[in-house]
Amino acid sequence: MSIKQRKAAGGHDTPALPLEQARANILDAVQPLSDIETVNLHQALHRVLAEPVSAAIDVPAHTNSAMDGYVLRGSDLTAPGTTLKLVGESFAGRPFSGRVGPGECVRIMTGAVVPDGGDTVIMQEQTERDGDQVRFEKPAKPGANVRPAGEDLARGDVALQPGRWLTAADLGVLASVGVPEVQVRRRPKVAFFSTGDELKPVGQTLEPGQIHDSNRYTLFGLLSELGVEIEDLGIVPDRREALDEALARAARCDAVLSTGGASVGDADYVVEALEKHGNVGFWQVAMKPGRPLAFGRIDQAWFFGLPGNPVSAMVTFLQLVRPALVQLAGSRPRLPLQITLPVTADIRKRAGRREFQRGRLLTTEQGLAVAPFGHQGSGVLRSMSEADCLINLAPDQADVSAGQPVTVEPFAQPVWNGD
Repeated sequence: MSIKQRKAAGGHDTPALPLEQARANILDAVQPLSDIETVNLHQALHRVLAEPVSAAIDVPAHTNSAMDGYVLRGSDLTAPGTTLKLVGESFAGRPFSGRVGPGECVRIMTGAVVPDGGDTVIMQEQTERDGDQVRFEKPAKPGANVRPAGEDLARGDVALQPGRWLTAADLGVLASVGVPEVQVRRRPKVAFFSTGDELKPVGQTLEPGQIHDSNRYTLFGLLSELGVEIEDLGIVPDRREALDEALARAARCDAVLSTGGASVGDADYVVEALEKHGNVGFWQVAMKPGRPLAFGRIDQAWFFGLPGNPVSAMVTFLQLVRPALVQLAGSRPRLPLQITLPVTADIRKRAGRREFQRGRLLTTEQGLAVAPFGHQGSGVLRSMSEADCLINLAPDQADVSAGQPVTVEPFAQPVWNGD
């Protein structure tokens, strides 16, 4: 529902969007940032790759041994008890310069170059050495324990595709192909603020009817985990000029998040301020907690107006905002990882909309299970602190009895590099 439609409807609700449709609508709208930076590998961790990286060399560069032992011709070792002559050694960085001939072997270390003529490595535990004579206990399987050149990456192979959120292992891959620096997307800059005269900063004495502003600290943590640049605009009072000033500052960023004061039914000055700075729609999403959502543009920034209740704000961020920010950063968001587990206690739910309840994963004698947190109120932030997963109850699902299967989404799960 746009601002004008909201006014025309007198503030009445429109049909609520299914969660999947709301997520799809947001992802269809948000486009990745186009700005590109060049960084060295020490600065590339958790950045989003902007261009493909191809291997200029084979990895590994040479055929090498997978273990310490002896390299030989596999055709020389067809029967147990065979004895071969030791003619040299090959170490990592100091290869044997000769060739392995018939009836010969070379001592070799893990990672060392397999010399010409050799094609098989036998681990040292299966041998007995007497001077320059080496006895092999078992026949060899030709090619055993040898890693061919280019086994990991062949010259010209694409090592990493654009849109990749770079992990520690990715940095190693880039180093292995000799890449000292990479092109990455600029990090999104995200502004956030809370609205409401009832909010007081942490550390100040509360007067009757006032509460500490916890949502900004929760959002700070969630945004920090994503690695975006952050601009904290603090608490915005319920005054027209204060909100107007906050939106003007926030609009210079790539995305803006607010909690409270941006849902259908709020004061006219909120609507007027949003209308002045951009094009924002008021949505109803068929999920609990987190039904109201405002989404649109404030000048060039994407705007997300989250509910004021702490749990509602956090669940809405996880389900709708985080995927959008991942896409804005230039990667592809992963769909929530879902597993099916039995629940340890009864769950009460009315059919009609998707509901997320907080849970904790447990290991029982029968295997992994999930226990629902006792108090599921949208203002009980402790339920999110003590939980480690969300129990995702489908719209058509009603009460659940202990022992029945439910869908679980762990908090700790990958959110980048989706298919």
